[in-house]
Amino acid sequence: MKNLLKNFANDESGATAIEYGLIAALIAVGIIAAATALGGSLDGLFRGISGQLDAEATKLPAPKT
Repeated sequence: MKNLLKNFANDESGATAIEYGLIAALIAVGIIAAATALGGSLDGLFRGISGQLDAEATKLPAPKT
């Protein structure tokens, strides 16, 4: 029984799986943070382009019907 407890205490195979899980979770958090920051930046870019297109469209003559 003593030998069984000693082997159980020295077994680190589960710790490796937990470490890989933590690394994967950290990478996922980094990807989510980068996508969120990039999404906000792209939103601003497209809003600026849209504003410029709207301003130029008002300068065009009205279409003939």
